[in-house]
Amino acid sequence: MKPVRVLIMGAAGRDFHNFNTCFRDNSAYRVLAFTAAQIPFIANRRYPPELAGRLYPRGIPIYPEDRLAEVIRKHRVESVVFAYSDISHLDVMHTASHVMAMGADFIFIGPEATMLKSRRPVISVCAVRTGCGKSPLTRHIAALIAEMGIKPVVVRHPMPYGDLRRQAVQRFATLDDINLSGCTVEEREEFEPLIARGITVFSGVDYRRILRRAEREGECIIWDGGNNDFPFFRPDLEITVVDPLRAGDETTFFPGEVNLLRAHVIVINKTNAASPAQLERLERSVAAANTGAQVIRTDSVITVDSPGAIRGKKVLVIEDGPTVTHGGMPSGAGLAAAGLFGAAEAVDPRPYAVGSIAETFGKYLHIGPVLPAMGYSEQQLQDLTATIAGTPCDLVLSASPVDLQHLLPFPKPLHRVFYEIRESAGYPLKMLIERFVRKALPEAVCRCL
Repeated sequence: MKPVRVLIMGAAGRDFHNFNTCFRDNSAYRVLAFTAAQIPFIANRRYPPELAGRLYPRGIPIYPEDRLAEVIRKHRVESVVFAYSDISHLDVMHTASHVMAMGADFIFIGPEATMLKSRRPVISVCAVRTGCGKSPLTRHIAALIAEMGIKPVVVRHPMPYGDLRRQAVQRFATLDDINLSGCTVEEREEFEPLIARGITVFSGVDYRRILRRAEREGECIIWDGGNNDFPFFRPDLEITVVDPLRAGDETTFFPGEVNLLRAHVIVINKTNAASPAQLERLERSVAAANTGAQVIRTDSVITVDSPGAIRGKKVLVIEDGPTVTHGGMPSGAGLAAAGLFGAAEAVDPRPYAVGSIAETFGKYLHIGPVLPAMGYSEQQLQDLTATIAGTPCDLVLSASPVDLQHLLPFPKPLHRVFYEIRESAGYPLKMLIERFVRKALPEAVCRCL
């Protein structure tokens, strides 16, 4: 039989993993192309032959998603695999309709076909949307495990936006590791806060190889999810974060609802920022969807490095990029901090945006009077710098997890915003993690006593 002609729709993450686990070296299929969405500057390159395997000596082309119909026709594609995250159910099915109208199958590949089994205990931290608070929760859990004398390592959902050959297996233990790797701002936002706490982070493209490396270094692996995707490793404890500020999204975005339904533990974060009505709506939804999960509430606590410097000032707010772009939030912790610490005004940067930053505002019309920390290329960093310089303000208030002063020339004073998890009374999450570690690693726990 002739191999099935396949196209994989992705965003430089789940698409590559699905290929590696289900299609590489599988002669029953012929993957003719990837398409790329959500992330700028990741199309018009190739999945390299070194990663694609013996069936693809020339690698596999990656096209922009807006060429999907053209590529289906040109390559006579029979099956389209949908393989990226944080997209509404409605938009997923619109895409399916267009694909099926052209005669092709529209396929999802589920967790069991793509999850890799580890010989170490695995805790996964995933979410129902981008920006729920996965990263602070991952840091909190890593710290709890380290306090027990157990060495955690974090494996981050892929963000390979550069040279895929060089990024096949990435290990970050120091800031020098990040600097030498040529990471984008978006990658640094995920890696730097963990490294600052002494936690080694792995990421890349080939997660089978990444898993073996992580197992050699860590006694417990924490899967740090990206967007609202489900884990690449089979978790022993599956934690899903939900957001009361976007109540309703937990059941209307793909594949976040998968995480909601699979979770052993559901963390309702940002409870200190939500209204009673928002919390009640979310709790009803969670209870109806997953009756077996333990539900834990946490606060997202916002601090700034110089509280007194903000009061009465006109500030330019910089937010974490993914949260306010495909995450759908109009703003984040930065704008909240501006109000909390008495800024006179948050200056709207949109009239002063240039180049790719202006294009970002044009694409994501929901963004409020804040500036996304976009830095997927050198040109975009230059556009970000020019936008900051052109915005009339007294100071810049940055909620990016990265210290942007190390990457950009700042003509104005910059103050940083931090946000961390705070547990509710009784520390239920701490107790849950401690029980899990004692059960999963009894010999290691005894060694540390």
